[in-house]
Amino acid sequence: MKIAIVGAAGRMGRMLIAAVQGAEDAELAGGAEAAGHADMGRDLGELIGGESAGVAMTSDPRALFEIADVVIDFTAPIATVAHAGLAAEHGAALIIGTTGLDAAQQGAVDDAAKKVAIVQAANYSVGVNVLLGLVEKAAQILPDAYDIEVLEMHHHHKVDAPSGTALALGEAAAAGRDVQLDDVACKARDGIVGARPRGEIGFATLRGGDVVGDHTVMFAGPGERVEITHKASSREVFAGGAVRAALWACTQKPGLYSMKDVLGL
Repeated sequence: MKIAIVGAAGRMGRMLIAAVQGAEDAELAGGAEAAGHADMGRDLGELIGGESAGVAMTSDPRALFEIADVVIDFTAPIATVAHAGLAAEHGAALIIGTTGLDAAQQGAVDDAAKKVAIVQAANYSVGVNVLLGLVEKAAQILPDAYDIEVLEMHHHHKVDAPSGTALALGEAAAAGRDVQLDDVACKARDGIVGARPRGEIGFATLRGGDVVGDHTVMFAGPGERVEITHKASSREVFAGGAVRAALWACTQKPGLYSMKDVLGL
């Protein structure tokens, strides 16, 4: 399968290049970055410190969608919407790891998924997707006397908060309690906020250093506290999961899929 990467020169993009090169049944079709990027025209293999891959960085994502079976996108919401349109236009599957899309941007992705297979996930780690299932199950079992708090920490370069994975964990907890997250979420506390409402799902966001991604869901009840934690020590887990999703998506009918579908959970 021919796999291309947009945002190829970023931290995640470089990991994806290596993951595609190391995957069986995968061929690196190309990579794109914004016009004027310092690595424009550079060979993608040499970009990650390896041997020549025979493909150079381009500023034209359309060219990638014309030749690739699937494109992996870990960029920014505005760019992801444009890439979803290109995927629908050219019939390439799309793997989206971008988080922080607003309602209109998500709607554009949903529309594109009517024409091509799109896998969209806040986190491509297999472990995190197991965590999501455990959180939903715990929320089903523990009554609302157990307060739910989602704590996440990432590196200081991350631009959105709470993280997409933290929000997905909140959604899993809300699903376990059969409520809508928007109705019970508290994403910030400052000043005299009063007592914590029963049933609230709180979020706490930490940023600093080079932390790849730490997530903990706490169920704080009377006399005890249950904590479920996942810590990523390398972006390789995300890159490997995204390539796995790419190979899976190439054989799927149009639709919007998640890592649950990819993993058969």
